[in-house]
Amino acid sequence: PPPAPVLAEVSAQSYAAQSKVADASVANIVVTATRVGPMPQPQSTERYPNAALNSVKQTAENPVSTFAMEVDTASYANARRFVSEGSLPPADAVRVEEFLNYFDYGYAKPNDRKLPFSTTVAVAPSPWAAEKQIVHVGLSGYDIARSERPPLNLTMLMDVSGSMYAEDRLPLAKRALALLAPNLNGRDRVSIVVYAGAAGVVLKPTAGNNTRDIICALEILQAGGSTAGGEGIRLAYEMAAKNYNPRGVNRVILMTDGDFNVGISDPRALQSYVTDQRKKGIYLSVFGFGRGNYNDTMMQSLAQNGNGVATYIDTIQEARKVFDTQISGTLFPIADDVKAQVEFNPARVKEWRLIGYETRALNREDFNNDAVDAGEIGAGHQVTALYEITPVGAQGSVDPLRYGAASQTPATGKAKELGLLRLRYKVPGETTSRLIERPITDADRSASFDRAPESTRFAVAVAGYAQLLRQDPWIGKGFGYADVARIAKAAKGEDRFGFRDEFIDLVSRAEGLERLPNQGQE
Repeated sequence: PPPAPVLAEVSAQSYAAQSKVADASVANIVVTATRVGPMPQPQSTERYPNAALNSVKQTAENPVSTFAMEVDTASYANARRFVSEGSLPPADAVRVEEFLNYFDYGYAKPNDRKLPFSTTVAVAPSPWAAEKQIVHVGLSGYDIARSERPPLNLTMLMDVSGSMYAEDRLPLAKRALALLAPNLNGRDRVSIVVYAGAAGVVLKPTAGNNTRDIICALEILQAGGSTAGGEGIRLAYEMAAKNYNPRGVNRVILMTDGDFNVGISDPRALQSYVTDQRKKGIYLSVFGFGRGNYNDTMMQSLAQNGNGVATYIDTIQEARKVFDTQISGTLFPIADDVKAQVEFNPARVKEWRLIGYETRALNREDFNNDAVDAGEIGAGHQVTALYEITPVGAQGSVDPLRYGAASQTPATGKAKELGLLRLRYKVPGETTSRLIERPITDADRSASFDRAPESTRFAVAVAGYAQLLRQDPWIGKGFGYADVARIAKAAKGEDRFGFRDEFIDLVSRAEGLERLPNQGQE
């Protein structure tokens, strides 16, 4: 249980004396935490988007797939938390694309900032469905060197409400940002805003290389009070706007469990406000913590509307990955409104299914409409998508039309292609998108799954695991966690940070949990 009643009060003046900085660096507020008696353990009120799974499409009727590319990874880390604690995650908590995008697949990186993306395509037989094939699409972003980074105007928005009391919430958030601080430099400006029963400024704009002041400001924070997230977001954006750098990156990062219960709690109002700020050039990324009242729906919505990423941090190792190892991708965008469109050739592909990206689907006409918002890609980020296709001549999942089926062109010339990959993106600050195209051909095909590239095989293992967790009806009944583990072990390859080893361990744990009673997923 929590400790006996605590009343902790730290004034701005005592902080200034403690850190030996001028009072001007800290706003005149009081950060207070109050707790009376033991805190009861609440029932879980976690919330997840309820998105219908992608269905199988007949190419003759619907040859085009369009979606917003994203690099969120929150779903994977959150599912890892469930499995590590001895239960399978709710099916709605599993988003395949966020499992896929958690891993580095070693895609070739572009060496020219003027062309910020390189593409990778591979085609291989499906390991879970006879006669079907997997199309692997990979995108790798240009990775900017530390010396190339633009100035950063960063506002840290910290939830210090009572729900953030536990060690895996505010204390972990503070440790995470302490890892970020040494990666900043003198051109950067950092502010810290808190919200609970009221919102306030703890650290006024401070040079990024003033690491000691930043960490001291974080250290005084303690949890207590109800949550006024909407008010905190307003104050954070006001601070970011006052210090707006037209030549730099302007970003608010929100650290919370998502338990917005006071203030602007209407999701539509929050979305609208965040969207308006995005249009002014201030982006929002959301970092989730804790369990029991984790609001994944709110997190994902705010990040998508704010042109940022949604990440779940369950361990200090995950914090190090996000705020140290992959810091450039976390904070520095190289492309906005990144959209993918794949047109399949009905002469070669009978059916197709996009595995994941259900919450990022776009209409076909949205692809060329630069007014339609899509995903942001950070420096060095990789994006991965998988399709399951049924070649012409193979047994399909959907009965063909009796009348009016589209005529198939002979398989010559362009008709020999399996499909065409198109990408659209905007350089940050620009309003007109740029186009990349690449055909998908037999040259991308492997004769057997075992001969497919290592990156493809590991990505397929990750997608298989996610589909099993969400009880995907399209995955073959004879394919299970043991098959995922076998594929992942054979394709583990270089594993510098141990993420692939950890994945294999999670798969084994999930297999054991599946056998236990009372493991039905919601």
